[in-house]
Amino acid sequence: MNKRTFIKKSLLVSAGITLTPSISMAESLPELNASDANLFSGDPVFELPKIPYGYNAFPDTIDPLTMEIHHSKHHKAYTDNLNKALLEGNIKGKNIEEIMRMDNLSPAIRNNGGGYYNHNLYWDVLTPGGNMSEKFSSKISQDFGSTEALLKELSEAGAKRFGSGWAWLCQDQDGKLFVSSTPNQDNPLMKVAERPGNPVLGIDVWEHAYYLKYQNRRTEYLQNILKIINWEKVAAKMI
Repeated sequence: MNKRTFIKKSLLVSAGITLTPSISMAESLPELNASDANLFSGDPVFELPKIPYGYNAFPDTIDPLTMEIHHSKHHKAYTDNLNKALLEGNIKGKNIEEIMRMDNLSPAIRNNGGGYYNHNLYWDVLTPGGNMSEKFSSKISQDFGSTEALLKELSEAGAKRFGSGWAWLCQDQDGKLFVSSTPNQDNPLMKVAERPGNPVLGIDVWEHAYYLKYQNRRTEYLQNILKIINWEKVAAKMI
């Protein structure tokens, strides 16, 4: 067994996947099962969102196996564990943004709620297509000097984040765009954020997002993923 194969098998085992000769790349994605949903007795349950493209949508940037593991295993685990933590905390009637802005989040809600919210945004802004409009391009130039400067700042924010975390493009209360990063599954909506804001783009720099294809080459992953951003989606998230 060569080193690359060993690394791949090790990551699959850690994600709870048995390596078989053929792994399904089905586009229909797992939902909470009925027994989980019944625990909530009619209260709203956060569900794993279906991504609007297949796991093989970006083979030159993110390999299909990484996409499948990342979404159907990691994101689903955050979703399920968030629902359980909300049930235990008797938290009802709030959307995910409201939950993220709450004071004194429990570790379970902070970690799993962050993982749920962050990944929702991540998948959404990777939708194929969506060029940058002239209006949004002007906004980028106003706040960063140029699109190139923004992309460089985003890439550097992700590359310099020690360990696991996220790089963000956010909007502050005055409407100005800025770049930041957060550790683990924290995000700029949370009270613990070093610089709070409204996230419009989130880039996952946890190793599970890129390691099968890029190993330790995080900078290469960042440079490539920034080429497949749907800027129409990003612009639509501004307030």
